[in-house]
Amino acid sequence: MKREQGRYELPATDNFTAFITQPAGWQVPVDEQKVAQFSYNHLPEGSPELRFGGLKPTGDLPAAVNFPLAKSAATADPRQSCPIASDTQTYDMEEVGYASRGVPADLAARDDYAGCGILLLGDNVGDDLSLNQPVKDLYADANGPVRAIPGNHDMDFDAADATHSVDTYRRDFGAPYYSYEVGDTHFVGLFNIVYNGQKADGSNGGYAEALTQEQLDWLRNDLQHVERQKNIVVAAHAPIVDYRGVTTDNASALYEILADYPNAVTVGGHTHTLEHLLAGDSRQEWIDAGIPELTHDQLVAGAVSGSWYSGELNENGVPYSYTSDAAEPGVLTIEFDGHERSEYYTVRNESADRQFLTGINSPAWREWAEAYQQWKDDGEQGEAPAPVATDSASTADVSTGAAWLAASFFGGSTDASVRVSVDGGEPVAAEHTQPAAGEALNVGWEYTETVSGTHNLIADAALGRSSSHLWRIALPSDLEPGEHTARVSATDRYGREHRTSFAFTVTG
Repeated sequence: MKREQGRYELPATDNFTAFITQPAGWQVPVDEQKVAQFSYNHLPEGSPELRFGGLKPTGDLPAAVNFPLAKSAATADPRQSCPIASDTQTYDMEEVGYASRGVPADLAARDDYAGCGILLLGDNVGDDLSLNQPVKDLYADANGPVRAIPGNHDMDFDAADATHSVDTYRRDFGAPYYSYEVGDTHFVGLFNIVYNGQKADGSNGGYAEALTQEQLDWLRNDLQHVERQKNIVVAAHAPIVDYRGVTTDNASALYEILADYPNAVTVGGHTHTLEHLLAGDSRQEWIDAGIPELTHDQLVAGAVSGSWYSGELNENGVPYSYTSDAAEPGVLTIEFDGHERSEYYTVRNESADRQFLTGINSPAWREWAEAYQQWKDDGEQGEAPAPVATDSASTADVSTGAAWLAASFFGGSTDASVRVSVDGGEPVAAEHTQPAAGEALNVGWEYTETVSGTHNLIADAALGRSSSHLWRIALPSDLEPGEHTARVSATDRYGREHRTSFAFTVTG
């Protein structure tokens, strides 16, 4: 690229998207739906025939492609608040309605992200690309620009291969990968879903979770213009790793590029889980894939849709839709103050104070869960096993330590701590069930938070029977039959304290 008085030259092919990197202190325009406008698609003949249309023929290259910028105090401010909304993933207009009463409404009521804007982290729709416009409408009341990256459910599945797999996305949202700056932070959006192409029978050909060499080469060049100590957010739909294993096939290639940037953090969605994985964390599944420990923090942003809008409706008329790892639908916000970074998760329609799911994990509950799962596996023949209470345990199970309190802490990481006080007693440290100290995945009903576990079993929703943010503690063995109160306090990696109370019953 040649730079002279704002002019540039780029090599042109018959199918490419040109884009600019917005510098801090400047702002690209937005359209009527608040979607940031910073790219130009070039496809002279247009897309091949695609169900959802793809790109219309662009014709020959114009003499010049210009990208307007306006000066912006909002993007110059070193203090930034950056909401990241993953997996809105609406499959029909009913689910668009559910989504509208959740995270998009919450974000429309906030005014703290005018500079950074909202980043939609992929699977913005659920296969039906005609919903791109309704989903863009969901975020049109945003109080800042909206950017997006595509996920595996945002593709043209009738494309012959990856070449045209996001043509409709490019038409409706713009570049599938890019970078921009706000404050002292450099953001990168990547597309790490490589479509295999439609099968001969017309069905979805599947995909690989990987970064193309084109993107890796571009990223290496992009970061050459970024200070080594700068905050960098590398966002992609599929996480680079999650708490269960390595997700992106060529994760090591990305980490090699980021090796000289110690303040880079990777952010993903895709798994409908909420995770705060830290540099230095180690898991056997990562070791087996050639990554002994994380060199950079990895955040997984939860999901706007939770577990795909599943389960009964709550008092707001939207499905409970707990995630498979015991979180609730919501949005992740990353905050920056110069070179300092922090993040927090906000549950849909709730304040940031809501940070826990708590329940009693008892032998009776574990037996019920196993029986219910078996009933489903057997084709749901006969009457379903009746649910077991998640707020009670027998005296016998309490006295032997077979029943415990399970607390899912949404801000939980290996640098967090959780303490529990029962009936005003001395707070006692709870056990983190997945400490990321080189161990393999702990999975089973004993590693399950019971409130979300019960809902998801009955709703036939995703249920991992594991979590990166679950703590448990045995109840005091001398508790008498009757009502009791547990007070749960947690401290996240940034020293912020969170509290909740939980009433439970010991039965005779």
